[in-house]
Amino acid sequence: MFATTIISVFLATLLSSVSAQNLTTGALGNATVVTNNPPGAVYLATLPTTEFNNPSDPRGNVKGSIVATASPNGIGVSFAVSFSNLPTSGGPFVYHIHDQPVPEDGNCNSTLAHLDPFIRGETPVCNSTLPQTCQVGDLSGKHGKIESDPFVATYTDDFATTVNGLGSFFGNRSFVIHFANKTRITCANFALSGSTATNASCPPNSTASATASNPAQFTGAGTKSTASMALLLGVIALAILL
Repeated sequence: MFATTIISVFLATLLSSVSAQNLTTGALGNATVVTNNPPGAVYLATLPTTEFNNPSDPRGNVKGSIVATASPNGIGVSFAVSFSNLPTSGGPFVYHIHDQPVPEDGNCNSTLAHLDPFIRGETPVCNSTLPQTCQVGDLSGKHGKIESDPFVATYTDDFATTVNGLGSFFGNRSFVIHFANKTRITCANFALSGSTATNASCPPNSTASATASNPAQFTGAGTKSTASMALLLGVIALAILL
């Protein structure tokens, strides 16, 4: 009886995991891994000196930047995030890549919504264990909120791209830092920096192709392997019970 209970719980947990791996949240499917980023392409976004939310704040604006570099193997983009002088209340703060650049007047509201080429939307909340089901631009959702001052983070995002023409391209877009209640604090544009690439000059295009050529689905082989393992373990469990 005890063995039967243990096996049943184990199989239920495993099947639940398989089901989660198969979850699709975007109208155009889940985000796809980009495998053809040109190695060495670097984009930089540096925050301005004046805060958007409260220009007269005596503490001044949040300080910092995001440096985004195409991975050496072409898969995804490596992000180096550094922020300081954050507001003393209203956190934890979140930050995202937004669909449009910041205009000359610095109005962060003009950056529109998060970068979301797969038309996922903001609900349900991003599950960081399944990053392929999150909005491409939801960096803090996938990689962690801002919960310290200063805040420093480095990570690779497999779904962002430095290839212009793909919906996940961010080189001509912006990022925005928000209070926990989603109010926009400050924002900055990405610009090409220190690379021979020349793909940052075209305006953002939300209708551009959302996937890379011959994209590699994040959940492909892994999901099939997990499902096969679940089936095998199920057969073994039944054999034991019989």
